[in-house]
Amino acid sequence: MQEPTGRRKLFTMIVLTAVAVTTVLPFLWTLALSLKPADQVMSGGLIPKQITEQVEIDGKTHTVRLLRQLEDGRYRVKLLEGERKIVDVPGPVTVTERLDVRFDNYPKAWNAYPFLSFGRAYLNSLIVAVLVTLGQVFTCALAAYAFARLKFRGRDALFFCYLATMMVPGAVTMIPTFVLLKNMPDVLNWMFSTEFFAREFIGGGRMIGTDSYFALIAPRCFSAYGTFMLRQFFLSIPKELEEAAVLDGCGPLGVLRHVVLPLSKPAIATLSVFTFMWAWGDFFWPLVVTRSDSIKTLPLLLQTFQGQYGAQWNLLMAASVMGLLPMVGAFLLAQRHFIEGIKMGAVKG
Repeated sequence: MQEPTGRRKLFTMIVLTAVAVTTVLPFLWTLALSLKPADQVMSGGLIPKQITEQVEIDGKTHTVRLLRQLEDGRYRVKLLEGERKIVDVPGPVTVTERLDVRFDNYPKAWNAYPFLSFGRAYLNSLIVAVLVTLGQVFTCALAAYAFARLKFRGRDALFFCYLATMMVPGAVTMIPTFVLLKNMPDVLNWMFSTEFFAREFIGGGRMIGTDSYFALIAPRCFSAYGTFMLRQFFLSIPKELEEAAVLDGCGPLGVLRHVVLPLSKPAIATLSVFTFMWAWGDFFWPLVVTRSDSIKTLPLLLQTFQGQYGAQWNLLMAASVMGLLPMVGAFLLAQRHFIEGIKMGAVKG
């Protein structure tokens, strides 16, 4: 194939640079707002700075906020000291700027809630995201291996029905799932003649049913998409390796554990990162199934934060930056396996 010309290379670099800037700019904007003073959040620009406006009145210098310039050349300002009244002055209004990075916005955002610990919501999100990720990887790996390698009657038809669930919107299954979770404690208590399943969990919320960690985790531990993705990857693994493992005495689970999973790290890493990011940022399902403040997740806390601190965007952005760190860490941990997957695909082709 003919090498790209210099113009094509330049055009490609321009396009890639534009896409990179478009992708990175929102993160830079969020970081900049999290470091700004509260009164300078909407001032524009990415550099956190303090803008001071001063005017001399009756021989004294006062700190003011410039409102507008009048038609007669005077300035309408609001005094920020003393009576804090609005006056018209002949000017001039002196404007000074200085770098003002507010790292204290982060501890302020962390301790902003008197009724709910930011650290507890952070821990709740981390527990839910990690357990949902482990649950999906576990169930998807088992189902994908069964659909890819095991032979049984109706396998392809069952797999087709399994994939068909991807066409059902989440809003359709949400109400039945909620009703099932709501009635689950009563049904289990009746079946086992106990009150155990209706008790409060020691870590907050109930043992089972709605308003519990079980409701946040269990319904999301299954994924038709993850099963399909892992199945397609398992099909690309040479059968000779599995046959050799069978000759060494491995059963189906042994082949899956010792042969298939170690060779599928790129696919597992991809599924893990996607699932973790989805579970970490999920807002609607935790909003539906939780009532107790002790088990609320971070997205719910940020929504309450915005309602409580409607004008303090710097604290909201500081909380958002802290919420982004686990997702960035998950991607960095799985990045090496992504690169390995790309290399494998390149060698295969």
